[in-house]
Amino acid sequence: MNRIENAFKNKPIFMPYFPLGYPNLETSIDVIEALAKNGADLIEVGLSFSDPLADGPVIQQATQVALENGITIKKSLEAVKELRKRGVEIPLILMGYYNPMLAYGLEKFVRDAKDAGADGFIVPDLPAEESSEFENVLGDLPLIRMIAPTSSPERMESVARNAKGFIYLVSVVGITGERKSLAEGLSDLIATMREHTSVPVCVGFGIGTPEQAKEVGAMADGAIVGTACVRVIGSSKTPVETAKQFAGQFRSALSD
Repeated sequence: MNRIENAFKNKPIFMPYFPLGYPNLETSIDVIEALAKNGADLIEVGLSFSDPLADGPVIQQATQVALENGITIKKSLEAVKELRKRGVEIPLILMGYYNPMLAYGLEKFVRDAKDAGADGFIVPDLPAEESSEFENVLGDLPLIRMIAPTSSPERMESVARNAKGFIYLVSVVGITGERKSLAEGLSDLIATMREHTSVPVCVGFGIGTPEQAKEVGAMADGAIVGTACVRVIGSSKTPVETAKQFAGQFRSALSD
């Protein structure tokens, strides 16, 4: 059984996002380790890019800081390898944009990511219709599909039918960021996805509190928390300690 399948044995799962290189490389590795060992079931490891079109201001600012600190794909993959050396055993999904992967060389990127210990990829700016080149070099690593609430029923069915790992269901139209309440019609959207696939359905965009995560966990197989995670930990004077508390609070809410 692979690490992703294993993670979903205890649903709903908590899936935070944190970018490597923010506020600096060493701290980001420590933060991701702390999240992994204190309640996260799967982590989206952020690969920074200069034009993160799906991300809101909090994540944009964090990834900009990471780039200014000199983060690269190569350093990011070395960081994933370091996390595995430190005993991080949960799935680590690389979340980044297509351009840097292309520039690195797709085959080399996938091979090096696998060697480092990555479990899959999320690429927000790579639509299914244009992903064959990437998929041809993936081997057994999944490309996690994102589905938006504006997707047509036909597109939902098509993406769901070919999904691997899990589906990343975007709960709101627009960019990442915390919202005061969950989107209307979310339960219907999740139900629609389940009609077309047997892989787990996880919800992201707009989940900012443990209470919202708990609401999502009652409907979906997992809650994805990005902006709140980056904001709370990034603004802390003790980011590693804050990461431990953050993971514990969300894990606890989802376990209730």
